[in-house]
Amino acid sequence: MHTRRVVAGLWLGTALFANAMAAEPQKQAPDTKKEQAGIAYTDPAVAAAQDPDFLVQGEYAGSLLVGESRRKTGVQVIALGDHRFRAVFYPGGLPGDGWEKAKGKTRMEGHTQQDGITLFPGKPWTAGIRAGVMSLSDPGGTEMGALTRVERMSPTLAAKPPPDALVLFDGTSAANFKPGSLTDDGLLKANATSVRAFRDFAVHLEFRAPYKPFARGQARGNSGVYLQKRYEVQVLDSFGLEGKDNECGGIYKTAAPLVNMCFPPLAWQTYDIVFSAARFDEAGNKTAKARATVRHNGVLIHDQVEIAGPTGGGWKEDPKPGPLYLQGHGNPVVFRNIWVVEKK
Repeated sequence: MHTRRVVAGLWLGTALFANAMAAEPQKQAPDTKKEQAGIAYTDPAVAAAQDPDFLVQGEYAGSLLVGESRRKTGVQVIALGDHRFRAVFYPGGLPGDGWEKAKGKTRMEGHTQQDGITLFPGKPWTAGIRAGVMSLSDPGGTEMGALTRVERMSPTLAAKPPPDALVLFDGTSAANFKPGSLTDDGLLKANATSVRAFRDFAVHLEFRAPYKPFARGQARGNSGVYLQKRYEVQVLDSFGLEGKDNECGGIYKTAAPLVNMCFPPLAWQTYDIVFSAARFDEAGNKTAKARATVRHNGVLIHDQVEIAGPTGGGWKEDPKPGPLYLQGHGNPVVFRNIWVVEKK
């Protein structure tokens, strides 16, 4: 079960919709698209102070009146820069918290108006966000209810290493990685390879992707966790996206996650991975593929998935153990609380 913190109180009001529909969206800032795409926030407090969109994006949860019954609903609101957003509605609740995947999801485009209301007009409903609360009404103007902005936390966040674990990073030193460098606040930067090599193991680590509202796709907080420096579990700001094999949680170009469990940018996230190395006979012929079980933010997203071969750029397969590599890809992704339990 995820820990969830409510970050705003209840708000309703049909007047919001009439006022917001009449307002014009705010105009684009004069920065060039290239300059905008490079904007990256690495501190939530700075992002909140400098970009009001940061406090609109995120997850919303609650229940809505649909017909004569109330239905649990989750929404992920993605910041796209220049006060524009995409909202993804999940029947049954947020991913990993009740979403009825067979019923699909609904997407709506919106923007923040001059009166400060972020409006998502259209069908099958109209939604507006103010002060951390999303209010919805049906096409006839009848209030359906309100969803409140929440911040979920992985149940394995800050997990303590068991007695038999090898602690690779606890915030005090990057000596277990080469190269290994720290931020001013003691976080491990991407582009770090563990000194130790491993064969079969379980690893726990925590990561945080930057907030890059104008960036898109693979430019939005790209990194990766390479098991044995051979097989990549993707790290990316894939919040609200489809959940493909090249997005967060994907075993790169091999397997898409069962569910996209990516939290919003600048939220701390967890990977708990159990890995079994490929097997080889005495002649060096591969007799069994590598396998991985992955939990993202506490939710199972890969169950004993076989990996046919190394990710592009990864080490060639052979019987030798390999290190843990936290991919550097030009994005300020950071890591903490990294420990490994080797299988005997």
